[in-house]
Amino acid sequence: MVRLNCILLIDDDEPTNYLNKKLIREAGCADYVVTKESGEEGLDYLVSCAEGAGTLPELIFLDINMPAMNGWEFLDEYRKLDESIQSEVLLVMLSTSLNPDDRKRAESMEEVAGFINKPFNMVTLDEVLEDYFKN
Repeated sequence: MVRLNCILLIDDDEPTNYLNKKLIREAGCADYVVTKESGEEGLDYLVSCAEGAGTLPELIFLDINMPAMNGWEFLDEYRKLDESIQSEVLLVMLSTSLNPDDRKRAESMEEVAGFINKPFNMVTLDEVLEDYFKN
């Protein structure tokens, strides 16, 4: 089993974050699991990591449909972060969106490694870890 130092979950739904964090902890695949309930909080966390105040995630699961700053707006701001942050992070969209345009848009963005439909489960988590982190 692949083990990461830190996984960041960005989703406005607190119960979803709770369940996904629990799933990741039960899988034993990360030392730290950080949850943020908005795109702004996620960006603030990444900036704090760059300043040495947090653990930089190796993997981010990002929701698309969030109020204030949605996943696409998050990505617009994410692109402005220092390259040293972006180069260390793998970003996967995790969404309820069934709109094929969202999947196409995500696939066209070099910052986005994958697009997964909710609900998130152990099989999906294993697939992401095997596909992107197994050497």
